Amino acid sequence: MCTCHIIKRCPLTTGSKSVTMAYKNLKHFIDTLEQAGELVRIKAYVNPELEMTEITDRVSKKYGPALLFENTGYDFPVLINSMGNYRRMCMALGVENMDDITREIEQLFKSLTSPKNSFLDKLKSLPQLSQIASWMPKVVSGRGACQEVVMHTPDITKLPVLKCWPEDGGKFITLPVIHTKDPNTGIRNVGMYRMQVFEPTLTGMHWHKHKVSARHFQEYKKLGQKMPVAVILGGDPVYTYAATAPLPDGIDEYVLAGFLRKKKVELVQCLTQDIQVPADADFVIEGYVDPSEDFIWEGPFGDHTGYYSLADWYPKFHITAITHRQQAVYPATIVGIPPQEDAWIGKATERIFLAPIKMSMVPEIVDMVLPMEGVFHNLVIVKIKKDYAGQATKVMNALWGAGQMMFTKMMIVVDGDVDIHDNEAVARYISAHFDAESDILYTNGPMDVLDHACTKAAFGGKIGIDATRKLPEEQRGTQHSATEQAVFDKAPIKTLFPEIKEINDQLLSMGISLLFMTVEKNRKHHIEELNTQLFALPEMERVKCIIYLEPLIDINDIADAVWRFSNNVDPKRDAFLIKARDAQSMSHIGFDGTKKTKIYDDFERDWPNILASLPETIQHIDVLWHQLGLGEFIPSPSLKYQQQLYQGGAVAR
Repeated sequence: MCTCHIIKRCPLTTGSKSVTMAYKNLKHFIDTLEQAGELVRIKAYVNPELEMTEITDRVSKKYGPALLFENTGYDFPVLINSMGNYRRMCMALGVENMDDITREIEQLFKSLTSPKNSFLDKLKSLPQLSQIASWMPKVVSGRGACQEVVMHTPDITKLPVLKCWPEDGGKFITLPVIHTKDPNTGIRNVGMYRMQVFEPTLTGMHWHKHKVSARHFQEYKKLGQKMPVAVILGGDPVYTYAATAPLPDGIDEYVLAGFLRKKKVELVQCLTQDIQVPADADFVIEGYVDPSEDFIWEGPFGDHTGYYSLADWYPKFHITAITHRQQAVYPATIVGIPPQEDAWIGKATERIFLAPIKMSMVPEIVDMVLPMEGVFHNLVIVKIKKDYAGQATKVMNALWGAGQMMFTKMMIVVDGDVDIHDNEAVARYISAHFDAESDILYTNGPMDVLDHACTKAAFGGKIGIDATRKLPEEQRGTQHSATEQAVFDKAPIKTLFPEIKEINDQLLSMGISLLFMTVEKNRKHHIEELNTQLFALPEMERVKCIIYLEPLIDINDIADAVWRFSNNVDPKRDAFLIKARDAQSMSHIGFDGTKKTKIYDDFERDWPNILASLPETIQHIDVLWHQLGLGEFIPSPSLKYQQQLYQGGAVAR
């Protein structure tokens, strides 16, 4: 319904050879990127505070190269955007195509789970079992390369930690691979949670309540014990990916890393904490969290949603040691308005975890896409092989019960021969097979902590849309396919409703029955009332859906409109259905994707601002650009988004 122009603008070809290798260290990965023409060394001085973000934002939105900032004002260079396109993400994982991993997992599952009727069949499975054993992490004796240099007095401020966006609460470590263990079972967890730097030996530890490390923290709290924590930066890039992977509880992330790199991860003992870390990491930051301590006020932070995640209370992390390898490189990332590097990490998860979902939970799934404008948790499109009525609903419920898929706000299910990687085609298919009155499932459930549109924090409405071809028992009445509507006269509607500032009707001529409108909201229930009035007009009879946004937003950029809408909507609260007059008529629906306020929406939570660089930062990088070695000048994306900022700082007014 609203997915066009999302992935199509992101080339998914690699042109690279399959490498299937374990990188010796981060420098090895850097050298490989450079040899492939995927990295630029920046020798001019660039400040880690705001300036690196501004350069990286320009490059990442053009799917440009990895950047190695060699002159940082610190002893260490900064690597950023290293996995910032499809090819580099594949290189990090050691494959030519991410679907190669999907197929390998499928083959492994089938081999290990197929019936073994004879002794010979059982013998045939031994090589696979031996291969799995070779992926298991191994603790080695002695010190690793990650401990070649031990800071005499640990001081995290000696590292080139970035301040990414103007309203950030401080400097943040953005690619930390964080190791904790369950105090009762000793089972390790490896995750990724941002770390705000407060003092030389003090950071925040931003783990959300749904995360495994947060549960470990609660167990240490019950025991009245300090919680040992170790953080690594760098090493094989597979470690960074594995820390983000949505593995089931109790599955060691370094088993996944071993599978991906086809070599076991070698771990060494930390110097001051009882935790093991990869020997080839660039940095190790050791310390503890004391559950008896008061939390620290952490944030705001410009987050992967493209909005600031607002300040809140989080545990303190006390640093007891920092070690690093000789010639260590500090890895970082920025997140923000898509596309950014994290979109490609998410693409890897989409492809890698398709096979386990298909084979263990939802066998009818054919393919799945998490569009980058949906920022992982806001939107997923699922293609199934449909065999019976209600199957799409069954799939929705199964996926909402699957690990981090529980956070999915909007789930759309299609079938048939439609290519869900072709945005125009899939949007047309959804439009053709979706009836607002009969094909929507609403529910409530846990939401991502970063979802700012929920009425209550981390709990809100979800929507499932069945856009499959309907069997007779599923049909409400006459099925209304999308029809091309090449001529749509906007002027009379804008005259009749002066609060409507702009209408984007370009999708109608493509057979996609969807309008975007910007509305100056001025009273309670305004969008709901306007929606009712609009769909009473004869010219709206063949329009299935309207998405309402604010006048600040450029609705002619459909990708941006989808990004803003998916962030700003609680689809259960903000959907307004217009039922069909009879079985032969079309039903309609409108979604309120505007900012929610107390005065017009009885919305009590703070609403965050979007992300944009400061004018002075933009101007400085404009002047510096010719020294960066990045080729043709790229204007700042923030020039556009500065025009869309709300009043106020991180918290919009």
